[in-house]
Amino acid sequence: MSDYLVIIEGSGESYSAFVPDLPGCVAAGDSSEEVEQLIRDAIALHIESLRAHGEPVPRPQSAARYIVV
Repeated sequence: MSDYLVIIEGSGESYSAFVPDLPGCVAAGDSSEEVEQLIRDAIALHIESLRAHGEPVPRPQSAARYIVV
């Protein structure tokens, strides 16, 4: 099991998410909760597809920090 950084953007009724370490792994939904579940499923399917095609699965490397300015 790995911890991948997920970036969630949006507000109101439009949210999207992507995984910097898994190019092409994205999701969109109507709430942050929905998009979080969808990206969780997308990560699992993305990794499954990479393995099925004999491609390497990128290790998590990205990190995020909040910087006070």
